[in-house]
Amino acid sequence: MPLLKSWVESANAPNGQFPLNNLPYGVFSTSGDARRCGVAIGDQILDVTALEQDAHLSISDDPVFVASSWNAFMALGPEVWRSFRARLQAMLGTEASQADREACSGALVPQADATMHLPVETRGYADFYGCRNHAFNVGTMFRGPDNALPPNYLHLPIAYSGRASSIVISGTEIRRPWGQLKAPEEDAPRFAPCERFDFELELGVIVGQPSEFGRPVSVAKADEMIFGYVLLNDWSARDIQTWEYQPLGPFQAKATANTISPWIVTGLALEPLRVSTPEREKPLLPHLQEPGPMLYDIDLEVLLLPDGADHPTTITQSNYSEMYYSAPQNLAHHTTSGCPIEVGDMLGSGTISGTTRKSRGSLLELSWGGTEPVEIDGGITRSFIEDNDTIIMRGSARGDGYLVGFGQCTGKVLAAYADPYSRD
Repeated sequence: MPLLKSWVESANAPNGQFPLNNLPYGVFSTSGDARRCGVAIGDQILDVTALEQDAHLSISDDPVFVASSWNAFMALGPEVWRSFRARLQAMLGTEASQADREACSGALVPQADATMHLPVETRGYADFYGCRNHAFNVGTMFRGPDNALPPNYLHLPIAYSGRASSIVISGTEIRRPWGQLKAPEEDAPRFAPCERFDFELELGVIVGQPSEFGRPVSVAKADEMIFGYVLLNDWSARDIQTWEYQPLGPFQAKATANTISPWIVTGLALEPLRVSTPEREKPLLPHLQEPGPMLYDIDLEVLLLPDGADHPTTITQSNYSEMYYSAPQNLAHHTTSGCPIEVGDMLGSGTISGTTRKSRGSLLELSWGGTEPVEIDGGITRSFIEDNDTIIMRGSARGDGYLVGFGQCTGKVLAAYADPYSRD
C-alpha cells in the first residue's frame, strides 16, 4: 500500500512520523484540561474524545473515550479496531466529506501544545529475553561462548514478571536507584546507589484482548489479541542484578522504571511490514510454531545526550527483525500455564541487538561489561549511564513511500537521593 494522502497537510510530509497510513493512539491533555484520547496525524492530534462527545464519531451505544485510556476501546475487539481505523482514514483522507473535514478541523490540537500521558491502564507486565544476539552476548561475558545460551533458550521464550506500577511515559525523569551491591573481591554486600545503570532497547507489546483463565491460546490467536506496540526502555541496574539474580532472576534490578513512548502503533498499521523470524536452530514444539511471518521490519536507534552537550550521539542502531521470538510467541507461551492475560497488559520484547557492535541494544553489550567504553561526541566516553545523561530511543518502519513512526522514548537519569529514607 502506498502513501495515503490526507487533507491534513503535515501528514503528507516526506519521512513524516505520522502519515494517514499510521494513525497511532495516545492520551493527551492541554493547559491543565482533562486527559483525552487522541490520534496522531502529521504534527496534530485528533481529539477523538471530543468527536465522540459531539456525536460525530460513534463507536458503540455507550461512550468509549470518556476514560483517560484506550482500554475500553481495546476491549471491543479486532473487528471494531479495524472499522474504527477505516473510519478515521476516511475522515482524514483527501476524499473526506465537508462535514467530516469541519468536525475534524475543530478537533485538531497541535502536538507541540499537548502533554502526553500513559495511553493504557496496565496491571500485568512481563519482560522477555527474546533476542538470541543479546542473550549470546550477555552469556558470553559471564560464561564464555561455549555456554552462552542456557539449555532451554532455543526451545521456549524466557521471561520474568515485572512491575506494571513502574511503567512511565516518555519524558519522565528517572532517579538512580539504591540497592545491594557486591563486587567479586568484597566479602559482603553494601547498600549504595547503583554504579552500573543501563538502558535496554525494546518494544513493548500492548495486549488488547483477554485470555480465558486456565486455557492457553495458540500463536495465531495471540497475534489477533495484540493491539499495538510502543518503544520501551527497560532500565536496568546491572550491579544490583549481578548480586540478586541467583537463583530466581531479576527483581529490584529491573523495578526502577520502564519508560514507554506515548503513541501505540497498531498492528494494523504494521501489517504490510511483516517479516519472518529466523530459521530455527532446533525445532520448536508445535504449540510455539508460527503460522506465518510474525516480526516487523522496524528500524531502531538509541542516542545519548550528556548534560550540557549541544546534541545527542547515536550509540546504537538495530532492527526489530533481529528477534528470535516474536510477540505472538511470547504471548502464547505466557498463557500455557493457564495464566490469564488482561486487556492493557504489556510484554517487553527483550533487548533488541544485532550482530555487530554498533547494533547492540544496551551499554552492557556496547561497552562489553565496561571494558570497551563507548565514544560520545565531544571526546568523552561511557561504559554505563552517568547522572544527568538523557537516553533517547527512536523507531520507524518504512512502507511504500511512507514511514510508520513511533515518536520518541526519552528519559533523563537523575542522581540518587543522598538519603533514600529521608522522608520516613
